[in-house]
Amino acid sequence: GKIAPANAFSVPSYSIIFHTSHRSPLVSQNPYGRFDDAAREYVITRPDTPLPWLNYLGQDEFFGLCTNTAGGYTFWKDAKLRRLTRYRYNNVPYDLGGRYLYVNDAGSVWNPGWKPTKAKLDKYECRHGLGYTTIVAEKDGVEVTQKMCVPPGENLELWQVTVRNTGKVAKSPKLYSYQEFCFFEA
Repeated sequence: GKIAPANAFSVPSYSIIFHTSHRSPLVSQNPYGRFDDAAREYVITRPDTPLPWLNYLGQDEFFGLCTNTAGGYTFWKDAKLRRLTRYRYNNVPYDLGGRYLYVNDAGSVWNPGWKPTKAKLDKYECRHGLGYTTIVAEKDGVEVTQKMCVPPGENLELWQVTVRNTGKVAKSPKLYSYQEFCFFEA
């Protein structure tokens, strides 16, 4: 079906609230991002960082590394010998291979995490939090949110994907996921 314009329906939202100390928010910022002390997240505002900026996802036996462009890999118990998905540390260019989501909006193909298509995005933000990463991107009136985490007590990585029409015209975008599996030493 079609996705209605943004003003045609409301989407429920939720918040995760962390207890924080009475420190003032950290205002230090660089050209690529800043700390959000209240949310306890590092916020990356440009996808073209000099090197991949990554976050650790994991619980108990199942872990993953997730970069600001949705790169990275997952493994079970051992990061070298029990990889489930492929990641090449010394790849040139850096940070290829990961958990990619492709958006096809009437022939315009792009990724919320920017790579591998590197299409110009109207909006991009990556939030690395404690055990989760959320990437939000928008292009041509389609906003896609991709949140990745490893739930407590589970040996799996969970993706929560939300697509929202921010424009005034109905759209029918198609989403495709991609992940390269390697099953153990890579």
